[in-house]
Amino acid sequence: MKSEISTILKLVTYRQIVGKLLLLLLMQAALLTSCQPQPGESQATAVENFSLLELSIPEIQQGYKDGRFTAKELVQAYLDRIEAIDDSGPTLNSIIQVNPDAIQIAEELDRERQEGKSRGPLHGIPVVLKDNIDTHDKMATTAGSRALQNSYPLQDSYVAAKLREAGAIILGKANLSEWANFRGELSSSGWSGVEGQTKNPYVLSRNPCGSSSGSAVAVSANLTVLAIGTETNGSIVCPSHANGIVGIKPTVGLVSRSGVIPISFTQDTPGPMARSVRDAAIGLGALVGVDAADEKTIGSEGKFHTDYTQFLKEDGLKGKRIGFFKAPLENNYKVDSLMYKAVALLKSKGAEIIEIDQISAAGVGSASFEIMLYEYKDGLNKYFQSLGPDAPIKSVEDLIAFNRADTLELKYYNQRYLEMAQEKGDLNSKEYTEALAKLMKGSREEGIDKVMNEHQLDAIIAPTGSPAWHSDLVNGDSFQLGSSSPAAQAGYPNITVPMGYVDALPVGISFFGRAWSEPVLLEIAYAYEMATKHRKVPQFIPHQ
Repeated sequence: MKSEISTILKLVTYRQIVGKLLLLLLMQAALLTSCQPQPGESQATAVENFSLLELSIPEIQQGYKDGRFTAKELVQAYLDRIEAIDDSGPTLNSIIQVNPDAIQIAEELDRERQEGKSRGPLHGIPVVLKDNIDTHDKMATTAGSRALQNSYPLQDSYVAAKLREAGAIILGKANLSEWANFRGELSSSGWSGVEGQTKNPYVLSRNPCGSSSGSAVAVSANLTVLAIGTETNGSIVCPSHANGIVGIKPTVGLVSRSGVIPISFTQDTPGPMARSVRDAAIGLGALVGVDAADEKTIGSEGKFHTDYTQFLKEDGLKGKRIGFFKAPLENNYKVDSLMYKAVALLKSKGAEIIEIDQISAAGVGSASFEIMLYEYKDGLNKYFQSLGPDAPIKSVEDLIAFNRADTLELKYYNQRYLEMAQEKGDLNSKEYTEALAKLMKGSREEGIDKVMNEHQLDAIIAPTGSPAWHSDLVNGDSFQLGSSSPAAQAGYPNITVPMGYVDALPVGISFFGRAWSEPVLLEIAYAYEMATKHRKVPQFIPHQ
């Protein structure tokens, strides 16, 4: 009897080994097959079985090196997944358009690799751009507006050019809150006239936050490896937090805004969005540089780094003095609970926590809003002029008129901010110059700089926001809390990292600080991420 059992066990063990080997071979063979549902396969199974799920930039580069797949195969897999779950299936609406030349670009980059050439860590890496970032190719740049559906910029934005130079493959353009959520009142984040409402991949009835909604959703849902968003106040960090990813809002001037449809010259900045701090840091290093077309970047000379991964240290919290900004608390006890757990973790890893109640001086918020209105009019008019004589819209006045005549643009919310901007004078106006002076003083020397100097801080932390609300095209957004304003108004850096979950919905923690302090913020954020690893793959729950 014992010998029979022994024989059976040996056969079972042998079969298990063979089975595992066959499974590994099948997985490798099927690595880049389409994620479209096969006959008899449910949509849910197709979504969950994506072979590239959560692959990082270093893992992809290793796959290229080992010959496990090519850039062409990788791009095709992501394009198939976009078709399967963004255009249909859960219908996330995160991508406005895919790049018709993506496969061809991937083939060219594969040839370079075969010839022993590599452009760096982004060689062959798919990236999605928020659709307010110009590309000079077969894709329009729309800002989500039907007014610009046929607007093709005359040249690449600085950001697009840098990404191409680094070997990244621009996979497509992401949906956004139309005009970066500075068009009118009672808007729903992630809605645009071009693509409709973007959905949160964790719970589809929930909002993705904005305005870089599609960029965040595309990364979180594994439709791309990396995305580029833009922020004036909260538009990178809020959607990153609401969709369970990492977002970096750089110091204004670290990344050029030339070729980016503007709101505020004082506060606007592009920035990377990714599933990990490391991937976001790699993305940031490819975007930096002095651009003659954006005078703000002159200030970054000698302060930027082309490799931010050098600052990623697992013990990066040891000895750090971190300010705990408590003003956003007591609006949602569930978020508060997660925040206090994060504070305890930071302490356990060697950080000293100093509680602070206030950062910016009084009146900074109203000054920021005035500046945005003045700079919005000036910046948009200059952008429209950059499109040449055949531009579909030539001024803010034209845009307002288009919206009034369109059948969809004003269906859900108005264009009050555009109308207010149109009423403003030029940038020599006394009201503008006084507001700018008030903002700079109140947000910097009497704001973040003052607080950090008084307490000798390396960084400041706060909850990034509250869990995602239900999307509502009638009543608009339902924010409970946020912490983006101090860094956004000062033009200083801010990094959000997943902090945990309220039921199925992700919540982020923000790390922000002085101008050009990206290295220390990355060090701290990475150490926190490595100690917690809160990132979870979204499950596309229909309603909760």
